[in-house]
Amino acid sequence: MSMAYEEYIREIVKPMRAELVNAGFKELTTEEEVENFMNTVEGTTLVIVNSVCGCAAGLARPAAVTAVQNSAKKPDHLITVFAGQDKEATGKMREFFTGFEPSSPSMAILSGKEVVHFIPRDDIEDHDVEEIVSNLTTAFDKYL
Repeated sequence: MSMAYEEYIREIVKPMRAELVNAGFKELTTEEEVENFMNTVEGTTLVIVNSVCGCAAGLARPAAVTAVQNSAKKPDHLITVFAGQDKEATGKMREFFTGFEPSSPSMAILSGKEVVHFIPRDDIEDHDVEEIVSNLTTAFDKYL
């Protein structure tokens, strides 16, 4: 791919990255960052597998931000990886999602390294933000 194309894509996804980062999510962009985080993680983590698609923009990101902001119970860590952009980081994070097909966008609640709740694209796409927020906050109440 040309450098011009790569730079164009980096610019296009900046606001998509910023939406979660500005809401307190830590973005892991390399395989090493994911390994370092997962090797030392304690407590609970909400992981958002971000994406450029419309259901990420209109549903997943707004639902994740709303759920975290409005829930009485909050994960200890908020993490995001970006599918299609940070491929190695996303691939490494997905290694921890044992038993779940790769899906983007998607959301996982982890207790330590174990996935205790997973929301695949199928439970995001064609649902409304309120349903996804409810899915997350119900899981927060159960697992956090």
